[in-house]
Amino acid sequence: MALVCLLLTAGVVGKAALFCWEHRSALEFLPRQAAVVHKGYYSPYLLLTRVEDGEVLLAKKSDSPFAPASLTKMMTVLVALENIPNLEEQVEVPPKIFPGLYEQDASLAGFLPGEHPRAVDLIYGALLPSGGEASLALAIHVSGSEEGFVSLMNQKAQALGMDHTHFANVCGLDDPKQTTTAQDLTLLLRAALKNETFYKAFTSSSYLVPPTDLHPEGFAFQSTLFKKLEDPTFPGGEILGGKTGYTQKARLCLASLAEKDGTTYLLITAGAPGDHQTPPYHILDAQTAYASLP
Repeated sequence: MALVCLLLTAGVVGKAALFCWEHRSALEFLPRQAAVVHKGYYSPYLLLTRVEDGEVLLAKKSDSPFAPASLTKMMTVLVALENIPNLEEQVEVPPKIFPGLYEQDASLAGFLPGEHPRAVDLIYGALLPSGGEASLALAIHVSGSEEGFVSLMNQKAQALGMDHTHFANVCGLDDPKQTTTAQDLTLLLRAALKNETFYKAFTSSSYLVPPTDLHPEGFAFQSTLFKKLEDPTFPGGEILGGKTGYTQKARLCLASLAEKDGTTYLLITAGAPGDHQTPPYHILDAQTAYASLP
């Protein structure tokens, strides 16, 4: 096994972190012994690991299946990044995708039907405000259809060793066939964060879309995590970024990255009670978990 490190600067908000990991297979990463089950969290599913070596620090039903909600978009973005060689190219946001998104009350980034932003703008739009139109536009651009792109997502999941994950759509909308585990999402996030563009978007608090054909002055959006997280610091450390998720079935979910004393950590939580109008119990769990770090 080799230790690989990248010094990455986190886009708009100007954060930087030394991101290190051991190059190891998915099977090598997963815990070799049963992790301690930690209670006292709102989320019924939880997994906290150290990035450097994959050590499991906290676990709660980490291998039990749940609906991933918009944490799905981490895979959507990773597959898009691996299949779009030029992120500066313009991508159409197809008008035909909007009726279904409106009907399902999907979250939107603010792109308009028929707009032509750059691919990189859609990457940020899928991760920060969790835009369903951004996710579908990327999928259709790469594969011609959502179904074709979902096939690529499932192929990538298999390649990463996500043996208990199956995707049925690119946005994370509730579907009985869309399921994952905290262990599998940890494998996904470890892989995705090695992509510099993904890392920068994942750790940005806001993003400014430059002028487009339908937004001549451009427009901005915020991270759904940092919108709710007033203070990203915890004793000795800081939450660097994350991706939130919510549906009525999945409840409140969060994938996040934090740093303490030069060491980085990943946390997956899912199934916390509440919704967009309640206290952010998924974020409260993250603050509690990271504060428990030695």
